[in-house]
Amino acid sequence: MKKITILFACVVAFTACTNKQNQTDLGLTDNSNKPNVVFILVDDLGYADIGAYNPTSFYDTPNIDALAKQGTQFTNGYAANPVCSPSRYALLTGRHPSRVDATDWFHINGWPHRSEKFNPATLTQHLALSEKTLAETFQESGYATSFLGKWHLGEEPRFWPEAHGFGINVAGTANGHPPNGYFSPYKNPRLSDGEKGEYLTERLTTEAINIIDQNAKNNEPFFLYLSFYTVHTPLQAPADVVSRYKAKSELLNTKNSFAAEEQVWPTQKPRKVRVKQNHPTYAAMISKMDSQVGRILQKLKDENLDENTIVVFTSDNGGLSTAEGSPTSNLPLRGGKGWLYEGGIRVPFIVKLPGAKTNGTRVDEPVVGTDFYPTLIDAAGIAANPSQHQDGVALTPLLMEQNSLAERPIYFHYPHYSNQGGFPGAAVRLGDWKLLERFEDGKVQLFNLKNDIGEQQDLALQNPDKVSELRSLLHAWYQEVDAKFIQDKDGVKPWSNVLTRVRVNDI
Repeated sequence: MKKITILFACVVAFTACTNKQNQTDLGLTDNSNKPNVVFILVDDLGYADIGAYNPTSFYDTPNIDALAKQGTQFTNGYAANPVCSPSRYALLTGRHPSRVDATDWFHINGWPHRSEKFNPATLTQHLALSEKTLAETFQESGYATSFLGKWHLGEEPRFWPEAHGFGINVAGTANGHPPNGYFSPYKNPRLSDGEKGEYLTERLTTEAINIIDQNAKNNEPFFLYLSFYTVHTPLQAPADVVSRYKAKSELLNTKNSFAAEEQVWPTQKPRKVRVKQNHPTYAAMISKMDSQVGRILQKLKDENLDENTIVVFTSDNGGLSTAEGSPTSNLPLRGGKGWLYEGGIRVPFIVKLPGAKTNGTRVDEPVVGTDFYPTLIDAAGIAANPSQHQDGVALTPLLMEQNSLAERPIYFHYPHYSNQGGFPGAAVRLGDWKLLERFEDGKVQLFNLKNDIGEQQDLALQNPDKVSELRSLLHAWYQEVDAKFIQDKDGVKPWSNVLTRVRVNDI
């Protein structure tokens, strides 16, 4: 589609507009029957940052908690990767990022890839134009499509949202965080500056509300993808909200907020992990984001769209807890952003689908970000495209009929040293079991997540058959997706190099 000639594109566009007008004149179109979709993605939001998932959370999230009660709250929902760009690739394509080597956050301006004991895997750093994104599928089906917020899927403008099916792009560029902070002026080529002091999270929401308003006036079904930059660093929020949480924090015992963390690559100081939620600015950022979610939901009600709009709420990876400021705690989950432990990949995962039997319930089925693509188009009555969204499954049978999903392995692959200290490796979850494999030395860990959500009891030695089963699944998957691994450094070969030279049956 992207390779079509300009002349033919113009003819197609003219014909489509003429046909649409003819259908309207004949009364053959009824856009009111097409469900709208509002997809809300929060950057770096931890599983335990939401009251619906963590009743003792330090952060107030009444609007998201209400959405969780109205919709389906998945308790075992995963991002496809422990860092942002790969998981965002998965959301928009329905494919695992390891298929195209998009396995780490996309670096810009020549930022170096981290090397430690070994060099990281080769890295693709853009969302290819050959991918047919979720937005393109909706756009081809007559939907008005819009993107707002963080994109981070390609340094060059030719890879930005406009090239991937979004008719409107507000603030989506190469940057993984606000280049000039959260207060105007923003210095963003896709967002005009507001009044000095305007807060980015509020501005994006206002823009989204204006788009919803216009779509409602035009009687157009819409796919709106609101990708907040919040709660990614830099940590900034309006002073009045920060003050409120400072007062709340002072009422708590803030001693012993950190504990020792696993050391993976050399650091000058012992690595720490936050074990208490008490950061006032981070809390204020979450609070402001929650209030803006509330504004979106209220707008849908005001326009009588709430009963015909699918709302999704999720995060691109776990909360930041082990480095770069460590503003939140993911307990009881282990680790955080950049780690293959649950704290890095398990995320809030809420779907409000009108008429779903599971609305108002908590569902324990393991699900992952690649599932959104087939789920949303199926819910909208759009034909499946399994050659594109090949790594996701439609959740609609579960949502609409409460049918259980067939048990399946869910894979995670991160052949890099994360900024947060995470190790290069991979993981597979099947049922209650999860196996992690480290690429430096081949060491494996086995956890039963039903009994040990905090991954504190390594059961590998006690369960060799389960280790063999899951490791074989994982190694077969490496070959299926042509997974890449860490590389030689200073003549030293990492254990994972072996994987590219063996057959699955030899393992």
